[in-house]
Amino acid sequence: MTLSLDPVLTATDAALRTLFARPHATRTMPILSQAPAEMDEKERRQAGALMRVNHVGEVCAQALYTAQAAVARDPSLRAQFLEAAHEETDHLAWTRQRLDDLGDRPSLLNPLWYAGAFGLGLVAGRLGDPWSLGFVAETERQVEAHLDSHLDRLPLSDSASRAVVEQMKSDEARHAAQAVDAGAAELPPPVKALMRLASRVMTTVAHRI
Repeated sequence: MTLSLDPVLTATDAALRTLFARPHATRTMPILSQAPAEMDEKERRQAGALMRVNHVGEVCAQALYTAQAAVARDPSLRAQFLEAAHEETDHLAWTRQRLDDLGDRPSLLNPLWYAGAFGLGLVAGRLGDPWSLGFVAETERQVEAHLDSHLDRLPLSDSASRAVVEQMKSDEARHAAQAVDAGAAELPPPVKALMRLASRVMTTVAHRI
C-alpha cells in the first residue's frame, strides 16, 4: 500500500510558515470608527502582553487545525480544517502586526506551543472525526470567552487592538458553530476542564515570556 506524503508535507510547510515566516493576511486588518488615543507606557505594556497571548493562541490554532486535517478521515472535513487554518492566518498576521505596532514581541516559546498544540490535534483527530470536531467546537468556545475577557482588559485607548480582538471573537464563534453543524460530539466535562487548565497555564506563561 502506498502512503501519501501530502499530509506530512502540508504539516511541515505549515509549521515552518507559522514559526519562521512573516504571516500575510488575506483580509484587511479590522478598524474601529473610534480614533486611537495616546497610550502611556503601562497601557502599552499591558496591551502588548495581551496581544502576545492572542498571537500564541493563533500559533496554536495553526498547529491544531493542521494536525487535525492531517489525520481527518473525511476529505471534506480535511478541507474544512485547512480552510479554517487559512482564515486563522489572518488572525496570526493581525496579532503580529499589533505586537510590532506596540513595540512588543511574540512569545519566545512559540515552537513549544506549536509542538504541544500539534500533538493535541493529532490525538483529537485519531479519536475520529466527531470527537475531533468536538475538540474544535470546545476550543473555539473557550477562545471566544478568553477574547471576551481581553476586551475588558485591553486599554480603552487601544482601539486598534480592540478591533482585531472583536473580529477574532466573531470568527471563532463561527468556527465553533461550523464544527457543531458538521457533527461535533460533546466532550465530557473532565476533558473540558483539562482544556481550560492547559489554556490557563499557556496564557499565564505567554503573558510574560
